[in-house]
Amino acid sequence: MRQRIAETLERLRSDVRGVRWLAPETIHLTLRFLGDASPEAIDRLSPSVERAASACAPCEARVQGVGFFPPHGPPHVIWLGLDLPPAVRDLQAACERAAVAAGFPPEERPFRPHVTLGRWRDRVRRPPIPAADLGTTPLGPVVLFKSELLPKGAVHTPLRTFPLG
Repeated sequence: MRQRIAETLERLRSDVRGVRWLAPETIHLTLRFLGDASPEAIDRLSPSVERAASACAPCEARVQGVGFFPPHGPPHVIWLGLDLPPAVRDLQAACERAAVAAGFPPEERPFRPHVTLGRWRDRVRRPPIPAADLGTTPLGPVVLFKSELLPKGAVHTPLRTFPLG
């Protein structure tokens, strides 16, 4: 799938201008963004996320559709959509409950399964939405990442990994 995403990124580079594209190896599905988290908060969160991941059988998702955030007006983010099976939507909901129980504020935005491809730095006109259907890909494991924003892009360091099933 990373190869197919890389090929899609190359195609999009020529069609969609002004985007700071992510490297294919950094692309991932975010189930819950935590923000700044202390080691103690990660310790409180981990057992619940581990239980949720183990309750979700290994499965696949379809990667299709390109979209923008926000949904109207000048775009800030370009993404590929994911069609998730119900078990993964249940996993995401369990991760949200675990985060709140561990002391993180509730997520106010609805979950929209996607993988971010790039971001615009400047305001631009919304480009036409290109078609994309990359097929299916296996999902898992659930990984708690520390993310550091550097001038060349984000560096994601895995802190904990929980296999599915």
